[in-house]
Amino acid sequence: MQEVLTFADIRAAAVRIAAQVNRTPVLRCAPLEAELDTQIFCKCENFQEMGAFKIRGATNAVLSLLAAAAAHGVATHSSGNHGAALALAARRRGIPAWVVMPENSSAFKKRAVAGYGAQIIYCEPTMQGREAALARCVAETGAAVVHPFDDPVVMAGQGTAALELHEEIPDLDLVLAPVGGGGLLSGTAVATRALRPACRIIGAEPFGADDAWRSLQAGHIEPVAHPDTVCDGLRATIGPLTFAVLRMQVDDIVRVTDAEVIAAMHFAWERMKIIIEPSAAVVLAALRAARVPVKGLRVGVILSGGNVDLDHLPW
Repeated sequence: MQEVLTFADIRAAAVRIAAQVNRTPVLRCAPLEAELDTQIFCKCENFQEMGAFKIRGATNAVLSLLAAAAAHGVATHSSGNHGAALALAARRRGIPAWVVMPENSSAFKKRAVAGYGAQIIYCEPTMQGREAALARCVAETGAAVVHPFDDPVVMAGQGTAALELHEEIPDLDLVLAPVGGGGLLSGTAVATRALRPACRIIGAEPFGADDAWRSLQAGHIEPVAHPDTVCDGLRATIGPLTFAVLRMQVDDIVRVTDAEVIAAMHFAWERMKIIIEPSAAVVLAALRAARVPVKGLRVGVILSGGNVDLDHLPW
């Protein structure tokens, strides 16, 4: 059976997107390392142009389209970062983009998606509403659908963050990444297994949206009916393709409370002097709450993004 995602796919994605995606810095934080008695290397995807790792997968998907397909544009559903990333990637290629957004999406995120040039289509705030609106859009426009995470081309793009991390810090003992739909963690896992086979791979998610943890425990996808967490980027349910990779490649999923996420986000702003969003802070929360034993190890973490509505901070 053919693998869902290979390291060769990630290598190819890295070459394809290199001119359009920032090679983000890896930062360390002395207070955090002292607190945990370990070395922590933070891959800062909050420094991407649109503020999150999502630009990697979106750019890889848009640039992979043949000219005939690209001419019809691209479409997706998203409440935030993926929609903005796809809009920016489409604008750079000079093709139209349509983003289906729930009516209750934050004004901050609506402005971001529109600001990058996408046409927004509003829908009911349910997965059924999203999918129905997207189907209508594709029927009317002929646009190519770029799924937020359950797409090997998108997953390959997301894996380039971990590829860069391992190239810069080649001897990590453990890598920690957030898990929402699973695209980032899938790409991280495949890149890590290829470059550092003995390295442990851990996903982190909030208790209020712990479908990845539930699914790996059950052996099949277990959605959370009504995700409830401050980590709005992690409310998606993992898909069949990402689940297949996580089952084979990931060592563990750990969960944290929203209070721990907020405390970790506050810590990063105050002590690391960087803006990260709750969905990124989940990995720091897992470390600071001792969900993962890391004493004496060299640990890499993917800080997935920094898109925060400054008028509605969680504290």
